Amino acid sequence: MSNYIIGLTGGIACGKTNLTDALASAGAPIVDADVVSRAVTADQGAALPALRRAFGDGIFDGERLNRKALGELVFADEEKRRLLNSLLHPIIIRECERQLKEIPGPAVYSVPLLFECGLEKSCHEVWCAYIPQKEQILRLRQRDGITAKAALQKIRSQWPTLKKARLSTRVIRTDGSKEESAAIVISMWQETLARLSQP
Repeated sequence: MSNYIIGLTGGIACGKTNLTDALASAGAPIVDADVVSRAVTADQGAALPALRRAFGDGIFDGERLNRKALGELVFADEEKRRLLNSLLHPIIIRECERQLKEIPGPAVYSVPLLFECGLEKSCHEVWCAYIPQKEQILRLRQRDGITAKAALQKIRSQWPTLKKARLSTRVIRTDGSKEESAAIVISMWQETLARLSQP
């Protein structure tokens, strides 16, 4: 098992993926729950039979999961979102833990719902990507081509980013450029490695 786990989290559209990519480019071992989630819901993925049983054929195009249809279904319905999470999270967490066990040194555990799933308990520290909600809405509208109301609905499906930030060890403001945010998180990783290497 990794001997030092840094949890990386943040609200939707807060730039967590950019931070994860920057850390990977700096040589940080990454276990990314988003990547695992896509893998288990890809063609012939481990989660597909349970999703079909729970939500029916309407979220599938033949054998392939229609992610847009699933997203529209669960973002509009709290009960269905809870059901989806109850099906997916155990599968994703098991695979993430398997990957962490294969990393001998420090690792970054990137999880959007880190606090919601109680996974901060398995981390030695937590870093949170943060921007104000107004900026979140703007980014979501630009990224997904949706209304402000739909963007706010997505944001409210998670814990408030400010709440996550207050519970985190360190907060990374990501309302600058992608390059600025990347430089900040790489510097934090290098500082952490230097600290851990001291006797």
